[in-house]
Amino acid sequence: MVIYPHPKSRGVTSVSPDHPRYASLMTREKLVKGVEDGITGLNGLIAHGRGEAFDYLLGEGTQHFARRACRAAAVRLCLARHPVLSVNGNVAALVPEGMVALARRLGCPLEVNLFYRTEERVHKIAELLRGLGAETVYGEHPDCQLPGLSSERGKTDSRGIWAADVVLVPLEDGDRTEALVAMGKCVITVDLNPLSRTARHASITIVDNLVRALPMLVEETAKLETKPRLEVEQLDGAYANRHTMREALEFMAERLRWLAGEGMDP
Repeated sequence: MVIYPHPKSRGVTSVSPDHPRYASLMTREKLVKGVEDGITGLNGLIAHGRGEAFDYLLGEGTQHFARRACRAAAVRLCLARHPVLSVNGNVAALVPEGMVALARRLGCPLEVNLFYRTEERVHKIAELLRGLGAETVYGEHPDCQLPGLSSERGKTDSRGIWAADVVLVPLEDGDRTEALVAMGKCVITVDLNPLSRTARHASITIVDNLVRALPMLVEETAKLETKPRLEVEQLDGAYANRHTMREALEFMAERLRWLAGEGMDP
């Protein structure tokens, strides 16, 4: 039996690893802890719940189209002149170690960006990342505004996302994705919802749960490190995001048909 702390107002909860919803419950607890620690906004809990609904349609597993998108993303990140990894409140709560590991492997900076921005939250996330070993974290002192984006999401650092040619933006807001693509950047996202503006407008969309996708992305990037650059360059260019989106939707539709039939039999 695993015992883990809840927010003080709710006492202590215990969950056994053999619980059928163990992974999902633990993911939720990370977000609740993120709220308690002042890292995740309450609105982030709503966003997670919406995404988790789509995870049911994926069978709560990584599918072939997500693996292919992940390989394409690793190639783009490894070939990038100046890649940058964007971190919001949910990402910081769920996979901070993975984001730091990927940044260290790529030798690139991270940048904190929040929809409901407060300087306190930005600072806490930046300190969390540094505490996990991140060498360069931007976002605390933005000096640029993305064109056509007047919200807080438009604030960026001239040394970070503003100058990047490839940006990883997990759990991203659609407006910023569109703004980054309009600037000519390759935008890589992780999104469980293939219908979202983020998923549809990104250059590469990994339709998967972030807690599964990020370790896979780190692994794929590690594989490419041993290959000559010319060989990695030859792997680029064959990916079509529109095809990935179509496959994701077809998979979900087929799974719904199966669930409506034999999948619902006791």
